[in-house]
Amino acid sequence: MSDSSILPPARLRPEAELARDALSTPLLSRAAGLARWAGPDTRVDAGAGLVDEQLPAAAAELGLTGEDAAADASEAWRVAVDAGLVEVVDEEEGTVAAGDGLALLTGGSPRDVLGVWRAALETVLGDASVPDLGGLVDAIAEGEGSGEIDLDALDWDPEAEAEFLDGVLGNLYLLTAGGEGADDAMVPLPALAASVIVPGDMTEPTDDVLEQVSDAMMRLDDQFRMLEPVGLVEYRPVDEALMADADEEPAAPVDDTDVSRYGMVRLTPLGLYGLRARLLEAGFEAPAVGDLVDKGADALLDGTAAFPPAAAHAETEQWLHRRDPLRAARELLAAARGADQGAPLRRLRCQQALSLVGTAAEPALREVLDDPELGGLARVWLAEHGASDVPPPSEALIFWLTVDTVAAQLAAEGNSEELRSLVEGLARQHSGFFDTAWRVEHPATADVLEAMGRLHPDKRIAKEARKAAFKARSQHGG
Repeated sequence: MSDSSILPPARLRPEAELARDALSTPLLSRAAGLARWAGPDTRVDAGAGLVDEQLPAAAAELGLTGEDAAADASEAWRVAVDAGLVEVVDEEEGTVAAGDGLALLTGGSPRDVLGVWRAALETVLGDASVPDLGGLVDAIAEGEGSGEIDLDALDWDPEAEAEFLDGVLGNLYLLTAGGEGADDAMVPLPALAASVIVPGDMTEPTDDVLEQVSDAMMRLDDQFRMLEPVGLVEYRPVDEALMADADEEPAAPVDDTDVSRYGMVRLTPLGLYGLRARLLEAGFEAPAVGDLVDKGADALLDGTAAFPPAAAHAETEQWLHRRDPLRAARELLAAARGADQGAPLRRLRCQQALSLVGTAAEPALREVLDDPELGGLARVWLAEHGASDVPPPSEALIFWLTVDTVAAQLAAEGNSEELRSLVEGLARQHSGFFDTAWRVEHPATADVLEAMGRLHPDKRIAKEARKAAFKARSQHGG
């Protein structure tokens, strides 16, 4: 993704709900627990980490046991420092006190809480880009004489590693924000790894590329295990039996066809919120459903033009909820006018929005029956709502509306199967359709006829459509 990319709209949960989720994440709750536990006798080292002799007490405070207890307590402490839950008051003495962030967790607004959580997230994301500590310790030891860490020996490029993780999370965001009902869909780890490794124009991955994907999966398995406790993702790890040595007998039969055994991941609602905030800071255009609720009808129709259907529906519902139905209908109709390239799709979005208004919109629709751009749309709406005394459309209006509808579908979906079916139906239902269609005074007539020629499976009819497109361009001097 480039920073000029326009991402699909995210459907975010309310901030109060997200803040509750943030407070209940294992890592932030542990960090807050240690911030409250810290007192006058708490000591930190030169890097603001808890001194080793206090780690057992910190782990006990958090109820942590096992061989990873001290490491988990140390991580929670670092998060507490980085998120402002504690602060060092005397570097020489190594003493600490409660930070401003701790008060925000209890007395701040939901947005304040989410700000503290985002600081914790950045710490974990930074940690996730670091190789295993054993290798890092060896590299530090090798570089002690020169005072530099031998990154070449470690085979670690910090910038490349961070970019790799950002790319993976960016693709996961695209799948989550752009999918319909994506809240329930977990993404297989192999597919996610392949999305950043396999070139888009490669139809059959080479052995070298497949090996890179396998290596990336193992890195991601470690990284997602680290990112789950901060609440960014829900993760089902790679089955450890798959990573056993080839010489070892598996404890149970291995089903290689079960993709879930290779790891499954999805963003949590909190993770979607956090990644969107990071993308905005990085310069991406990352809309969220509800962004347009206080804007005019023109902004709504233009803004939802590229939205997936469910997101456009949700955005429009929120926009209508704040407005008088009849006034909203008039605003939408006024914003739908135009002869520019985006006008057909605006009219389609307007028609979809008016379907949500109800019968209160009828006076507004009757007011535009004689409008050359809106009269067809109005007749369709009135007929669908059982209105009486609706004047029949002229043949010219029917053909204009047909061209406008196909142009809108082209803009919304491209060469989709739905549009192909529409094109076939039009040519079948209207005898001599192309003899009349090329004369339609609509800016998109030639483009629509060219698309019909491209999409229709019957070669004879496709040729008729292309001839009609040529006539339309000649008529308008194109």
